[in-house]
Amino acid sequence: MQPPGDIHHRIARRTFLGRTSGWLGATALASLLQTPGPLSAVDWLATQGVVTPTHHRPRAKRVIFLYMSGGPSQFETFDNKPKLTELTGAPMPASVISGQPIAQLQGQKLYCLGSQFPFRKCGQSGQEISEVLPRIGSIADEICIVRSMVTDAINHDPAHTMMNTGTTISGRPSMGSWIHYGLGSENQDLPGFVVLTSQGGRNPQPISTRQWHHGFLPATHQGIQFHSQGDPVPYLGSPAGVDAQRQQEVVDAVRRLNHEELGITDDPEISARIAQLELAFRMQSSVPSLLDIRDEPESIRQLYGVQSIDGSFAANCLLARRMAERGVRFIQLYHRGWDHHNDIKMFMGKCAGFCDQASAALIMDLKQRGMLDETLVIWGGEFGRTPMSQSGKGEQVGRDHHMRAFSIWLAGGGIRPGITYGATDELGYHAVENLVHVHDLHATVLHLLGIDHLRLTVRFQGRDFRLTDVAGSVVAPILA
Repeated sequence: MQPPGDIHHRIARRTFLGRTSGWLGATALASLLQTPGPLSAVDWLATQGVVTPTHHRPRAKRVIFLYMSGGPSQFETFDNKPKLTELTGAPMPASVISGQPIAQLQGQKLYCLGSQFPFRKCGQSGQEISEVLPRIGSIADEICIVRSMVTDAINHDPAHTMMNTGTTISGRPSMGSWIHYGLGSENQDLPGFVVLTSQGGRNPQPISTRQWHHGFLPATHQGIQFHSQGDPVPYLGSPAGVDAQRQQEVVDAVRRLNHEELGITDDPEISARIAQLELAFRMQSSVPSLLDIRDEPESIRQLYGVQSIDGSFAANCLLARRMAERGVRFIQLYHRGWDHHNDIKMFMGKCAGFCDQASAALIMDLKQRGMLDETLVIWGGEFGRTPMSQSGKGEQVGRDHHMRAFSIWLAGGGIRPGITYGATDELGYHAVENLVHVHDLHATVLHLLGIDHLRLTVRFQGRDFRLTDVAGSVVAPILA
């Protein structure tokens, strides 16, 4: 007999434990396939999450992120600057821009550019919102506007990566993946993290699938993109001549092969593959019913301004509400078209036309269904725009990327409604009051979901990682 400390003894024990856990997972999964009931071992992590129970009482159950890709201008939306308007056409003061990072306007003459639309006080709260967003203005008393956002990146891809993953370094898990890893999903038959895209405006900047990747988290936490053309998910329908029974036989056969491999290698990615295979099979029945909006009253369709699932932002907002009802944990809607380097008045009008009504409709719809209090809605892009332009007049009037100050709004899910938080200087270049970094936004989102951002960590390559990296504080004044 080998002594207890012998290496052969340790290897045998590790192999036994690994294969036993794989056998238990296989047994539980087989039970799941035969009869409805408790979740299998391989599905448990994806459905339940690791933060069970939550670190504190959650205010929100889910997140809908209305992501205005390209960087909407705060000066045409939520940050009114009368002094900047007064100076429109005058050279931008060197004292403001000297030594500051500029994306595409280096070495050019820069001119002050005031808002291209008038602002008005909206609702009983009197929040100032541009007239280009009248529907969002109508829900002013439901939203919290943050005017003092700052980020670390001045170009699109790293800024997207910062907003989505908490770092400009590619390859880290996205916010949706972190949240799904922490809390899991409330629906076995749909992904817990879904991405929808639409476009319309000046320039539909490309969006990499890295922005909803699981990174070093298990693959079950990957965001799943639903497409607007053809099947929303590839291979959703069965091939011609393959009925449900035949499809089940294929799934069973692949499952057995995966479990054979799992028993040999004990690779966690195989467990993820098994869980995703089962989810894909269940989605063949759950997704078509999700997309069939014939059960929606005509009043709701008119509220959103949509009659069919056509890939528009409006249709995606309606789908987001339907997903929220079904227990999807994190829903992210990208509208690509907010990169307004020129002809900003025309393009802002176009983007507002695509997004204003449906954004407000989503808030009103959630509220009338009693869901707004438990759904956190975020509206904003990866950064803002500069208070200056490369030209003082004509079609070249536009704004460059800006990381020193931008605006977003939040609603529902424990957010204090009807307030404006933070402020910028008189020309809107710098956030100067109650700065909110992207890390702070992430910490606040996790807090509202019942998660302490300091405690949701994963060890990877010898270091403990988290969504907020080594920073972030909960923005307590905006909480209800």
